[in-house]
Amino acid sequence: MIIIAGSISINPERVDTILEGIVPLMEATSSEEGCIDYVLSADPVEIGKIRIFEKWASEEALAAHGTAPHMGEFQQVLKTVGVIGMSVQRFDNAEESKLF
Repeated sequence: MIIIAGSISINPERVDTILEGIVPLMEATSSEEGCIDYVLSADPVEIGKIRIFEKWASEEALAAHGTAPHMGEFQQVLKTVGVIGMSVQRFDNAEESKLF
């Protein structure tokens, strides 16, 4: 399993705009083959920070996601929200165990 986690910092005044772009991205991505979990959400404490969490079954699934049309559409949204910074990490061969 591959886990992607990180954040995007944007102009705080543009949070509504990015959230409008996130909804169709999440809907389309969650139906992709190999997508286990995919969430982008606004941080309620740090206004303007978007948290990223993804789980993928394989490298092939993640690669296909990167070229999906909805990813291109979201990249266009990112150009309009004043991206200040981005920090995204990839974790390979993650082992999962249930806490609760």
